[in-house]
Amino acid sequence: MDVGFHQIFSSYGWDGITDAEVYDQEVRFARLADELGFSCLWPTEHHFHDYSFCPDNTQYLAYMAGVTERIDLGTAAVILPWNDPLRVAEKISMLDQLTGGRVRFGMGRGLSRFEFEAFRGVEMGESRERFDEASLMVTTALETGFIEGDGPFYPQVRKEIRPRPTRSFVGRTYAVANSPDSIEACAACGANIIMFAESNWEKRLPALERYRERFEHHQGRPAPMPLTADFAYCHEDADTAVEVAQEALANYLSSLLEHYELTGSHLDGLKGYTGYGKQAEYLREHGFEKFIDGFLAANSYGTPGQMIDRFRARREIIGPFELATCFRFGGLDPEAVEASIRLFAAEVLPELASWD
Repeated sequence: MDVGFHQIFSSYGWDGITDAEVYDQEVRFARLADELGFSCLWPTEHHFHDYSFCPDNTQYLAYMAGVTERIDLGTAAVILPWNDPLRVAEKISMLDQLTGGRVRFGMGRGLSRFEFEAFRGVEMGESRERFDEASLMVTTALETGFIEGDGPFYPQVRKEIRPRPTRSFVGRTYAVANSPDSIEACAACGANIIMFAESNWEKRLPALERYRERFEHHQGRPAPMPLTADFAYCHEDADTAVEVAQEALANYLSSLLEHYELTGSHLDGLKGYTGYGKQAEYLREHGFEKFIDGFLAANSYGTPGQMIDRFRARREIIGPFELATCFRFGGLDPEAVEASIRLFAAEVLPELASWD
């Protein structure tokens, strides 16, 4: 089983922390993940807010490539509506060349009005069409070495990508997909699906089954296993693990709701976001406490044995999966984060890695 290391670059929940301190911690933990045997770094792309701020995850990964030995380098994700597809293809091809094929390319389309409003000429209601158009352009370019497009958003004369891609990205391409439209786009471009731990995995299974069906339809082969991205806290004492993790997860969820304005009404009827609009309506009706129950159930925390049991239960529901665990979130003390990472790597990671 592939076990990666998810990074969100957050300052929400830490009193008085500077942005520089956030990055110092994230770099230190990423180097530790390489040392301890995690398979891949998965930094986000986000802008402007305490919730998460990594404006260029390819630049971050280029730095990490030089200070790590073996760990893969994945984008979780490049938000395509905020980036020109030509430049995305060039950056990913160049990074893969410089790192000897250590890159995994993940894509997303964005959800935050707060972020969209800063990108001139990019309307949030266009994100669905922009993602669909750009994702096919970029994935085709990474396979063929040439990029072109005749769509309404990214008209592009045929150009060769230099440095040329020299390795296939089949099996190394990922896309965040929650809505039915996103699942279709993910399958159409041949990407592995990224699913964030937002609610009970039983509720996520129909979407995953839909992805598998559409992937085989488009690609003519079985779908790859999903990548599940969640939040982890590991401690020898079960009571301590629950107390610390649930407080940090509640902090993180508060920052998520604030950043995405998920209790607001701006998503109602917004093109490409009807599913999120329904989620926002549910939150307004039932409140934060109801939502956090599903969130806590979906993520992984506890003693090493309890965490292994949680992952095994997830596997029984959705089948084999890849994993990207985030350890630094919600105001957790840096020393507690490091202890959690080390304990997880010593006692949980070997068990998960043994799963076929």
